[in-house]
Order: sequence, then structure tokens, then C-alpha cells
Amino acid sequence: MELGVLRGASLLLCCASLVCAALPVPQNVTLHTLNTNYVLKWVWDVDLVQDDARNVTFTAQYLAKFKLKKPKNKQDWTSLCESTPEHECDFSSAKLHYLGVWLLRLRAQSGQSVSAWIVKEFCPDRDAAIGPPLAVNVTPVKGLLQVMISDPLTFSNGSMKELLPNLYYFIVYWKMSSSTPKCNNITSANKLVILPVLESWTWYCVRVRSLDDYYKKRSFFSPTYCIQTDGHTPYWQIVLYFLLSLGLSFPLFLGLCLFIFRAGKLVMNTFFPSVPLPAPILEYLGDLHSSEMPRLLPAEPELEICSDNLDILIPQPQDTEVAEITLKVHLPAETSQQSGRTLSRHSSCDSGVYSTEGSGPRQIELEGVKVEKPGGKVQGVEELDEGVQDVSV
Repeated sequence: MELGVLRGASLLLCCASLVCAALPVPQNVTLHTLNTNYVLKWVWDVDLVQDDARNVTFTAQYLAKFKLKKPKNKQDWTSLCESTPEHECDFSSAKLHYLGVWLLRLRAQSGQSVSAWIVKEFCPDRDAAIGPPLAVNVTPVKGLLQVMISDPLTFSNGSMKELLPNLYYFIVYWKMSSSTPKCNNITSANKLVILPVLESWTWYCVRVRSLDDYYKKRSFFSPTYCIQTDGHTPYWQIVLYFLLSLGLSFPLFLGLCLFIFRAGKLVMNTFFPSVPLPAPILEYLGDLHSSEMPRLLPAEPELEICSDNLDILIPQPQDTEVAEITLKVHLPAETSQQSGRTLSRHSSCDSGVYSTEGSGPRQIELEGVKVEKPGGKVQGVEELDEGVQDVSV
């Protein structure tokens, strides 16, 4: 009885193995690496399968190698590409630890038919290739060449020197004009390198690659950069450059001077005109800037003032040719009541009144008014200028 049970179990295992092995395994499974970019690629031959099994998909998984010691039911394989029709799977996004050891496996399936697993062991520190510098910048400096190197980058744009502390660079340079160039080289772990012993005003070509000696890693070379070295400029070239620059800048200087001259002339004509402004405009502008400036015309409307009585008081002059005359104008009652206020104006202008020497009484004519001096009182006004109220001479 026990023998029959064992035979039945073995038969089931054989059938299961035949079902699992119904599809062939993928061919030429390779892992393409550069820095921390890992891409698993394979080849699938359609002619190896029957017509009903041509729609084949693939599944790729990874597992840390130390987990193989656990039972199979506890091995936690992580599927990265699940049932993909592509013939490659990118493991870069899995962020495999650079110093760890990993197992990558791949199989094909079509419906219920599957192939056997193909397992590859992978250690990035040992197996992953390193790339050349990200960029190389070559510039001439005082007859030499300065080489600026950018580190190769990881998948997350970090420097590879964080994973490979002993990474350094191998720089090769040669003279481009030579028919049989003699290559010179220099190694450096720095990102800024000065190439020594170069000829002035000569073309040189430079290329760089990355190296790591622990696992003998060598990258391919960067693109070749060619540039000419500089040197001390001859004096005749300095003089020639100066004359050329002077000849080019002189017309510009003249144009600038002409522009400044015309602009200054325009400003002077605008703010300081040669023809003076009319008196009313000047008076108006003066009123804007100073409210205390004397006015020729009253601010309020003029009033006609008429008077029948005129008193003139003339003090005794003391050795002066011009007597001081005070005119008092008495407004009529009607005019005072209508205006409600007394308007006065003083003038210091010369009235044209002159005095004559002598001790006797003298008469002074003031626009038709006869005055008897001293102490005389004159009545009668032939004509009084309109708008004049008080006059002082």
C-alpha cells in the first residue's frame, strides 16, 4: 500500500515537472551595467515553441543572496517585471545595494505553460562597470591647459565617488599638429588638473577616463577635446589692438559728444530761454512762487471813488528839495456805505512835485490843485485820477 502511494506521488511530480518544462528558457541572458544602471536583457526564439504558445511573456525577480539560507516558502523574491512582453528588464529602480550580492532570475510563461528559472548572481561593486567623466572642460591658462572633470553620476544623480572612494582619472593629451603624435598622460584623483610642459599658441587634444584599482575597473574614454594654448602677447600686437580699438571708438566718442551738446542746448533753451518772457507771464509765475510779491493790480475789483473835499498838509521842509505831501481823501457817505470798507494804497513814486527855496509863501501845482505853503489850505479839485485814494510823495 505504501509502495503504491509513493509511485503515485512520483508520477504527479513527473507530470508537474513536464508541465513546468513545457516552454524553453530564454537565451543569451546578460546584464548590462554602467555605474548604478542595471538592465537585464535576453533573446527569445519564437520558432522553438508551437503555434499555440507564441504569445509569451516574461517575469524577472531579485533576492538578496543571504536569504537563500531560509526555507523556500520564506524566500521573499521581489518581482520587478511581471508578465512583460519586452525582452529586457531595468533593475536600476530597485536600488540594489552597491556592496551587496544579489540573485536575479528570469522565466517565460504562456498561459499555463512556464519555463524553468534562469538565475544569475550579481554584485554591483564587483560586476558593474564604471562610466567616463560626465563632462570634461578644457581651458587655456597662461600657456598651459586647465582640465575640469565632472564625476560620473549614479542612477539618482549622485557622484560615483560616494560608492568608489578610490576612483581617479587617467588623462591623455597630445599635440594635434604632429604627424605622429606622442601621447602624454597624467593620473589624478582631483577634478581640477593643470597639464604641464606645453608650447604656447599650440593646439592640443585631451581625453579622460575613470579608473578604480580594487576590481581593476576601467571606463572607456570621454570624447576628445582639442584647444589652443595661449601665451604672452607680443608688444606689436598690443599696439595694433590699441590702434584698432581707438579707431573704432573715436566715431562713437564724437557721436556721444554731439548728443550731449545738443541735449544740453535743448535743456538750456527750454529752462533758460534767450528771449525774456512777457511781463504779465513773469508776474504770474512770481505769484505762483511767492504770495508776498507786489502786485500791480488789486486782487479785488476796482471801485470808483469820487471826492469833493481835498485836504493837503505840507510840513516844513528841512533843507530838502522835495517836500513830503500827504493827501487824505474823504470818501463820500454813499460810497462808504456801499463798499463797507476803506481801501487805501500807498505809493512811493515820484509825483513830479518840486519845491523852491525861499522863506515866503510858495505855491505848488499838483495836477490842477493850487497849494499855498506853509499852512495853507486849498479847496477845489479840477481833476482826480480814478482809483487813487492815498498818495505819499
